[in-house]
Amino acid sequence: MANYEAVIFDFGGVVTSSPFEAFNRYEAAHQLPENFIRTINATNPDTNAWARFERSDIDAAAFDGAFRSEARAAGHDVGGADVLALLAGDVRPEMVAVLDTLKARSYRIACITNNVKTTPDSPDGANPGMARSADKAAEIAAVMARFEMVIESSVEGVRKPDPAIYHLACERLGLAPAACIFLDDLGINLKPARAMGMGTVKVLNAAQAIADLGALLGHDLP
Repeated sequence: MANYEAVIFDFGGVVTSSPFEAFNRYEAAHQLPENFIRTINATNPDTNAWARFERSDIDAAAFDGAFRSEARAAGHDVGGADVLALLAGDVRPEMVAVLDTLKARSYRIACITNNVKTTPDSPDGANPGMARSADKAAEIAAVMARFEMVIESSVEGVRKPDPAIYHLACERLGLAPAACIFLDDLGINLKPARAMGMGTVKVLNAAQAIADLGALLGHDLP
């Protein structure tokens, strides 16, 4: 059994519900092919509008137009602003309970999140990918405060799955990768962490993630 000291969480799709669910609802409502938005975001993943926005290479207005151009090239007219409005997921209370349990058991907890810069009209300064109302902003802030450290792609100028962002997390924690577990809902984001020696959990749903995390740690979690 590995001697893990820290658990590092992705945020959207792990601590909150996945935005992919909202993407699919939008696609169905607008007669778009299923997973159209995800396909756009996965095409040219280092240089597309989404990647540039998460690294803060472009602002929200530029993202709106750049994403629309990519969507039109793929056959449908979807603005980037429409996509941003779909990002805010719901907090999973069972995952918040896990954060509290881990802290109570003296594990260090941190977050690595691909996100976009706060905009002036975001409620309470909340990241637009996390909150679309003042109430949700407050809820998100309360969860984020539980983390010892939060690494944001929009602040650091580097995003998952670039190995640099995982090395940065380990450096700031002062831990070797082998002392850390990383949870993410995308396999592509887990591969670099695993290659570095981290324990990894691919999150399909909260119950499965909690069970798999408990198995790695060697004890049950609530």
